[in-house]
Amino acid sequence: MNNKTTTSGNPQGAPLLGRGRGRLLILSAPSGSGKSTIVQWLMKEHPELKLYFSISCTSRAPRGTEQNGVEYFFLTPKEFKAKIQNDEFLEYEEVYQDRFYGTLKQQVERQREAGQNVVFDVDVKGGINIKKFYGEEALSLFIQPPSVEELRRRLEGRATDTPEAIAERLAKAEYEMTFAPQFDHIIVNDNLEKAKQETLEIIARFLNAPELI
Repeated sequence: MNNKTTTSGNPQGAPLLGRGRGRLLILSAPSGSGKSTIVQWLMKEHPELKLYFSISCTSRAPRGTEQNGVEYFFLTPKEFKAKIQNDEFLEYEEVYQDRFYGTLKQQVERQREAGQNVVFDVDVKGGINIKKFYGEEALSLFIQPPSVEELRRRLEGRATDTPEAIAERLAKAEYEMTFAPQFDHIIVNDNLEKAKQETLEIIARFLNAPELI
Protein backbone atom coordinates (compact mmCIF):
# COMPACT_ATOMS: atom_id res chain seq x y z
CA MET A 1 0.00 0.00 0.00
CA ASN A 2 1.33 3.39 -0.81
CA ASN A 3 1.19 5.82 2.06
CA LYS A 4 4.10 7.97 0.93
CA THR A 5 2.18 10.35 -1.21
CA THR A 6 4.06 13.64 -1.39
CA THR A 7 4.49 14.90 -4.93
CA SER A 8 7.59 16.56 -6.32
CA GLY A 9 7.85 19.48 -8.70
CA ASN A 10 5.08 21.21 -10.58
CA PRO A 11 2.16 18.87 -11.27
CA GLN A 12 1.17 20.87 -14.35
CA GLY A 13 2.61 20.46 -17.83
CA ALA A 14 3.99 17.59 -19.86
CA PRO A 15 7.18 15.79 -18.83
CA LEU A 16 10.48 16.45 -20.55
CA LEU A 17 10.62 12.77 -21.46
CA GLY A 18 8.01 11.52 -23.89
CA ARG A 19 5.57 14.43 -23.87
CA GLY A 20 1.98 13.29 -23.51
CA ARG A 21 0.42 10.79 -21.16
CA GLY A 22 2.57 9.73 -18.26
CA ARG A 23 3.70 6.15 -17.72
CA LEU A 24 3.43 3.85 -14.72
CA LEU A 25 6.18 2.53 -12.45
CA ILE A 26 5.47 -0.07 -9.77
CA LEU A 27 8.03 -0.72 -7.03
CA SER A 28 7.56 -3.39 -4.38
CA ALA A 29 9.88 -4.95 -1.83
CA PRO A 30 10.02 -6.61 1.57
CA SER A 31 10.44 -4.13 4.43
CA GLY A 32 14.11 -3.19 4.87
CA SER A 33 15.15 -3.87 1.28
CA GLY A 34 15.96 -0.21 0.53
CA LYS A 35 13.10 0.48 -1.88
CA SER A 36 12.07 3.81 -0.36
CA THR A 37 15.69 5.01 -0.31
CA ILE A 38 16.04 4.22 -4.02
CA VAL A 39 12.73 5.88 -4.94
CA GLN A 40 13.54 9.06 -2.98
CA TRP A 41 16.98 9.20 -4.65
CA LEU A 42 15.43 8.93 -8.11
CA MET A 43 12.96 11.72 -7.38
CA LYS A 44 15.55 14.04 -5.85
CA GLU A 45 18.53 13.44 -8.15
CA HIS A 46 16.66 12.90 -11.43
CA PRO A 47 13.81 15.42 -11.65
CA GLU A 48 13.98 15.10 -15.45
CA LEU A 49 12.24 11.73 -15.05
CA LYS A 50 9.14 13.59 -13.82
CA LEU A 51 8.26 10.95 -11.24
CA TYR A 52 5.28 11.54 -8.97
CA PHE A 53 3.76 9.34 -6.30
CA SER A 54 0.20 8.30 -6.88
CA ILE A 55 -2.00 10.22 -4.45
CA SER A 56 -3.86 7.67 -2.37
CA CYS A 57 -7.14 7.78 -0.48
CA THR A 58 -7.50 7.07 3.21
CA SER A 59 -10.37 6.91 5.66
CA ARG A 60 -8.29 8.28 8.54
CA ALA A 61 -8.42 11.92 9.58
CA PRO A 62 -5.75 14.39 8.38
CA ARG A 63 -2.69 14.78 10.60
CA GLY A 64 -0.88 18.01 11.28
CA THR A 65 -0.68 20.16 8.14
CA GLU A 66 -1.89 17.44 5.75
CA GLN A 67 -4.22 18.75 3.05
CA ASN A 68 -6.90 16.97 1.07
CA GLY A 69 -5.62 16.20 -2.44
CA VAL A 70 -1.98 16.80 -1.50
CA GLU A 71 -0.82 14.07 0.89
CA TYR A 72 -4.03 12.04 0.54
CA PHE A 73 -7.65 12.26 -0.44
CA PHE A 74 -9.46 12.01 2.88
CA LEU A 75 -12.73 10.07 2.85
CA THR A 76 -15.09 8.83 5.53
CA PRO A 77 -15.26 5.04 5.94
CA LYS A 78 -18.74 5.18 4.38
CA GLU A 79 -17.44 7.08 1.33
CA PHE A 80 -14.50 4.69 0.99
CA LYS A 81 -16.76 1.62 1.10
CA ALA A 82 -19.05 3.17 -1.53
CA LYS A 83 -16.07 3.55 -3.88
CA ILE A 84 -15.11 -0.08 -3.24
CA GLN A 85 -18.65 -1.11 -4.19
CA ASN A 86 -18.39 0.98 -7.37
CA ASP A 87 -15.06 -0.71 -8.32
CA GLU A 88 -13.24 2.65 -8.33
CA PHE A 89 -9.98 1.39 -6.78
CA LEU A 90 -6.97 -0.13 -8.49
CA GLU A 91 -6.08 -1.64 -5.13
CA TYR A 92 -7.02 -1.02 -1.51
CA GLU A 93 -6.35 -2.38 1.94
CA GLU A 94 -8.26 -2.31 5.22
CA VAL A 95 -5.42 -2.01 7.73
CA TYR A 96 -7.85 -2.50 10.56
CA GLN A 97 -11.57 -1.97 10.96
CA ASP A 98 -12.70 1.09 8.98
CA ARG A 99 -9.08 2.26 8.41
CA PHE A 100 -8.66 2.02 4.64
CA TYR A 101 -5.96 3.03 2.16
CA GLY A 102 -6.40 2.74 -1.60
CA THR A 103 -5.48 3.99 -5.07
CA LEU A 104 -8.26 5.39 -7.26
CA LYS A 105 -8.22 4.50 -10.96
CA GLN A 106 -9.54 7.96 -11.84
CA GLN A 107 -6.77 9.72 -9.90
CA VAL A 108 -4.06 7.72 -11.68
CA GLU A 109 -5.57 8.67 -15.05
CA ARG A 110 -5.78 12.32 -13.99
CA GLN A 111 -2.07 12.33 -13.10
CA ARG A 112 -1.17 10.59 -16.35
CA GLU A 113 -3.15 13.11 -18.40
CA ALA A 114 -1.14 15.85 -16.65
CA GLY A 115 2.01 14.20 -18.04
CA GLN A 116 3.19 12.71 -14.76
CA ASN A 117 5.02 9.39 -14.64
CA VAL A 118 3.20 7.81 -11.73
CA VAL A 119 5.11 5.83 -9.09
CA PHE A 120 3.35 3.17 -7.04
CA ASP A 121 5.28 2.40 -3.85
CA VAL A 122 3.12 -0.57 -2.84
CA ASP A 123 3.13 -3.95 -1.19
CA VAL A 124 3.82 -7.03 -3.29
CA LYS A 125 0.23 -8.10 -3.90
CA GLY A 126 -0.82 -4.53 -4.69
CA GLY A 127 2.03 -4.29 -7.19
CA ILE A 128 1.03 -7.52 -8.92
CA ASN A 129 -2.62 -6.38 -9.13
CA ILE A 130 -1.68 -3.00 -10.65
CA LYS A 131 0.60 -4.70 -13.20
CA LYS A 132 -2.21 -7.08 -14.20
CA PHE A 133 -4.57 -4.14 -14.65
CA TYR A 134 -2.22 -2.04 -16.82
CA GLY A 135 -0.11 -4.74 -18.51
CA GLU A 136 2.60 -3.34 -20.78
CA GLU A 137 1.70 0.25 -19.85
CA ALA A 138 3.34 -0.35 -16.47
CA LEU A 139 6.86 -1.37 -15.45
CA SER A 140 7.08 -3.47 -12.28
CA LEU A 141 10.27 -3.70 -10.22
CA PHE A 142 10.94 -5.91 -7.21
CA ILE A 143 13.72 -4.76 -4.87
CA GLN A 144 15.05 -7.54 -2.68
CA PRO A 145 17.86 -8.00 -0.14
CA PRO A 146 20.67 -10.41 -1.04
CA SER A 147 19.42 -12.83 1.63
CA VAL A 148 17.02 -13.12 4.54
CA GLU A 149 20.01 -13.12 6.90
CA GLU A 150 21.19 -9.80 5.46
CA LEU A 151 17.68 -8.43 5.91
CA ARG A 152 17.77 -9.59 9.53
CA ARG A 153 21.04 -7.71 10.03
CA ARG A 154 19.57 -4.52 8.54
CA LEU A 155 16.40 -4.67 10.62
CA GLU A 156 18.36 -5.34 13.81
CA GLY A 157 20.68 -2.47 12.92
CA ARG A 158 17.76 -0.04 12.79
CA ALA A 159 17.07 -0.77 16.47
CA THR A 160 13.45 0.30 16.00
CA ASP A 161 11.68 -3.06 16.34
CA THR A 162 11.37 -5.71 19.02
CA PRO A 163 12.81 -9.17 18.33
CA GLU A 164 9.22 -10.41 17.89
CA ALA A 165 8.46 -7.70 15.34
CA ILE A 166 11.67 -8.48 13.43
CA ALA A 167 10.76 -12.17 13.34
CA GLU A 168 7.34 -11.26 11.90
CA ARG A 169 8.92 -8.99 9.27
CA LEU A 170 11.38 -11.70 8.23
CA ALA A 171 8.64 -14.30 7.88
CA LYS A 172 6.62 -11.86 5.78
CA ALA A 173 9.70 -11.03 3.68
CA GLU A 174 10.35 -14.69 2.92
CA TYR A 175 6.75 -15.04 1.77
CA GLU A 176 6.86 -11.85 -0.32
CA MET A 177 10.08 -12.90 -2.04
CA THR A 178 8.26 -15.90 -3.53
CA PHE A 179 6.30 -13.41 -5.67
CA ALA A 180 9.43 -11.77 -7.16
CA PRO A 181 9.30 -13.75 -10.46
CA GLN A 182 5.93 -12.13 -11.24
CA PHE A 183 7.64 -8.72 -11.63
CA ASP A 184 9.27 -7.42 -14.82
CA HIS A 185 12.67 -6.99 -13.13
CA ILE A 186 14.27 -8.14 -9.88
CA ILE A 187 16.93 -5.82 -8.45
CA VAL A 188 19.07 -7.36 -5.70
CA ASN A 189 20.16 -4.60 -3.33
CA ASP A 190 23.49 -6.00 -2.16
CA ASN A 191 25.12 -2.62 -2.82
CA LEU A 192 22.94 0.48 -2.59
CA GLU A 193 24.79 2.60 -5.17
CA LYS A 194 24.77 -0.27 -7.65
CA ALA A 195 21.06 -0.89 -7.02
CA LYS A 196 20.30 2.81 -7.56
CA GLN A 197 22.07 2.83 -10.92
CA GLU A 198 20.48 -0.44 -12.04
CA THR A 199 17.02 0.92 -11.17
CA LEU A 200 17.74 4.18 -12.99
CA GLU A 201 18.88 2.36 -16.15
CA ILE A 202 15.80 0.12 -16.24
CA ILE A 203 13.43 3.06 -15.73
CA ALA A 204 15.29 5.23 -18.26
CA ARG A 205 14.90 2.52 -20.91
CA PHE A 206 11.20 2.22 -20.10
CA LEU A 207 10.75 6.00 -20.38
CA ASN A 208 12.85 6.17 -23.58
CA ALA A 209 15.58 8.30 -22.00
CA PRO A 210 18.81 6.76 -23.41
CA GLU A 211 20.87 9.76 -22.30
CA LEU A 212 20.49 8.56 -18.69
CA ILE A 213 21.77 5.05 -19.33
